Amino acid sequence: MVPEERKIFDNGSHQNILLEDYGHGEMVQANVHFIVDNGQGMILDPGGHKVFKHLLSEVGALIGIDNLKYIFLSHQDPDIVAAINGWLMTTKAIALSSVLWTRFIPHFGVDRLVVNRIKGIQDEGTIVRLGNTDLYILPAHFMHAPGNLQVYDPVSKTLYSGDLGASLGQDYIYVENFEEHIKYMEGFHRRYIPTSKILKAWVKMARQLDVEVIAPQHGAIIKGKENVNKFFDWLETLECGIDIMEDIYRIPTQRFEG
Repeated sequence: MVPEERKIFDNGSHQNILLEDYGHGEMVQANVHFIVDNGQGMILDPGGHKVFKHLLSEVGALIGIDNLKYIFLSHQDPDIVAAINGWLMTTKAIALSSVLWTRFIPHFGVDRLVVNRIKGIQDEGTIVRLGNTDLYILPAHFMHAPGNLQVYDPVSKTLYSGDLGASLGQDYIYVENFEEHIKYMEGFHRRYIPTSKILKAWVKMARQLDVEVIAPQHGAIIKGKENVNKFFDWLETLECGIDIMEDIYRIPTQRFEG
């Protein structure tokens, strides 16, 4: 039984679920999202080895392992890809990744028997069918990875934004006060996103979609059109990356003492 607070959307035939957070210790907090339409599932950014068996069991209980159709990999980081061999060996699912990473992902120990189920998505993105629904695989390159993808679900009006919208340190699942929430997002975005020009281009694309939920891979979920629009507005004016870090390119003077 999925707790109500982890059901982002449910109309009976279509569900958007935030799976249980099994990550602990020194691992960065990571959300694993799950989309189900008419019994078929897509898991998004399923993480590493320590959470694999728990998530596999949860997916099996929700829809049955054989009904997992897609494993979506927004980019190549280990908190997304590290356990991909386990997912491919225990399910029939296809892994979707930017074409930039299809030769890198096998370095996570992908068996030759399943490596052909890692499918590369071109830079322009694509549309995939899940159950009776089309899901849009959107280009989100350089936010932060050079090959970066997102998923838009038009049924629930949810934009799965990957690292964009990530927040660290808050203790809630859903954002209620966006202005108060900014402090949990600001440091990450200023350091990880390379330039504000990318954010402006992305917002221009995202505003063409009917979005009511921003569901990032880290931290709290942004719900409601008002907060979503505030998020878009915030990104459009955010200075980040090389725009504010040009002075860092100097010869170091501090000695490492670790």
